Amino acid sequence: MAANRKFSNPVQVSEAAGKILDPVLRKRAGISVGLVQSWDEIVGPSLCDVTRPERVIWPRRDGDEDDFKPATLVVCCSGANALHLQHQSGEVIGRVNAYLGFPAIGRLRIVQKPVGEAVPRPLPPRQVTAAEAGRIDGLMAKIEDEELRASLARLGRSVIGSGN
Repeated sequence: MAANRKFSNPVQVSEAAGKILDPVLRKRAGISVGLVQSWDEIVGPSLCDVTRPERVIWPRRDGDEDDFKPATLVVCCSGANALHLQHQSGEVIGRVNAYLGFPAIGRLRIVQKPVGEAVPRPLPPRQVTAAEAGRIDGLMAKIEDEELRASLARLGRSVIGSGN
């Protein structure tokens, strides 16, 4: 029985979770995983840590002949940042529509509640000193394969640079 077993290629956890969560989010909140994952790119660095898309409310249609009506995007916002979001609501709607590829959102509804702990952003790596670069190059000198030597040198610079 073990000989008949077929193995598949490994799949990233985020890809597998997205396939599971996307239909659930669409049904319960009318929102896609892609919109949630790309939220920081859509709204920019000033709003990404203090806002979160919660749901999309689509207007009820009586039949297929009814005209398309844009939806309302419900966005959670923490505290005083709601005023900042309100002033930028037109720009946020435009960016979300550009991300989706059609004018799906016509209105933004802001709900004030805690968004959650902001994830600290990693510090940028520091520059490698000339002495450290020379040491890395010396260690890589005996490696004949140029691509391997370049990859290992980048790895060494990254490791040394991340040790802030």
